[in-house]
Amino acid sequence: MTGPFYTGGCQCGAVRFAATRLGRPSICHCRMCQKQFGSFFGAFVTAYADDLRWTRGAPSYFRSSNKVERGFCRDCGTPLTYRYPYGIELAIGAFDRPEDLEPQVQVNHAERLPWIDRLFEKPPHDSEAMQNFHASIASYQHPDHDTDQWPPEGRNDA
Repeated sequence: MTGPFYTGGCQCGAVRFAATRLGRPSICHCRMCQKQFGSFFGAFVTAYADDLRWTRGAPSYFRSSNKVERGFCRDCGTPLTYRYPYGIELAIGAFDRPEDLEPQVQVNHAERLPWIDRLFEKPPHDSEAMQNFHASIASYQHPDHDTDQWPPEGRNDA
């Protein structure tokens, strides 16, 4: 692989990927994407099979329809892919730098949740108690960069 690298992977670090070329980022409002992500929509970017490399592990797949398989980490459950007859899409949130992949289009727009257009009008909830709670968290998730070994030696997750 040459050129700029796009890297990413699952939350626990068991599955990692790299690519140098990506297509158009999008969000999909269909019910299957909502269920896959456990969220309001799925966010994906097109990858190219001849360029995409699984650098650690590989996704497991669930056949969600007669045409689509959805990839995920079998260890931590992180959604990773949408594989269909025309190619493969990668979950934007699984990238190490998701901020570089702003969605350009919405797919299945008519199926969006009825309140989605008002979502960011809601007030933020940022109490001192919430700030203190978040400050006290020690993350065990894989960092947003490749590592030679994961989890680190000596870390006790139990």
